[in-house]
This record gives sequence, structure tokens and C-alpha cells, in this order.
Amino acid sequence: MPDSHRSHPHGTAAQSVVAPSAEGASPIRALRKSAGLTQGQLGQHAGVTRQTIAAIEKGDYAPSVYLALRIAQRLDSTVEHLFPLDKEPS
Repeated sequence: MPDSHRSHPHGTAAQSVVAPSAEGASPIRALRKSAGLTQGQLGQHAGVTRQTIAAIEKGDYAPSVYLALRIAQRLDSTVEHLFPLDKEPS
């Protein structure tokens, strides 16, 4: 796994921030907990740190497409479900 995926989430190039769902709860956090996984375990599967998973769950960090796919795969979900768009572009 490239080291860039293991670096602190805020140390990378500018990334858009993903807000948690309207209810305030992250679908990633809910699915991770229902799967009985810690942030560290999910991060280990996805090739990133626990801190990166925490930042994604809080909406402070938008993962790459590849990272989003690895998270969705481990949680038996889809990227669209885990990272919903607030609205369609005009």
C-alpha cells in the first residue's frame, strides 16, 4: 500500500469535505459498529490508520475513490450509500 494512504488525512492535497448524513450519523460508523469492527480494524482492512477512518466518519476527510471502494467492500455496502451526495450538480 502506498504511504500516501497511511499519512494523516489533513496532510494531503486539498480534498472536499464530506458531511455526515442529515441525521448527523455517519453511515460508515453505523455499518462498522453493526459489523462489530473498530475504527482500527476497518482501517487495517482498508490500508489506512484509525485516525483516517475517524476523520472520514466525522466528515472531515473525503477519501479517494479507491479507499471508498475498499471501505464499502469491507462493510458489504456501496460507495453511493456510504458517501451520499447532498444534491446533484446543476
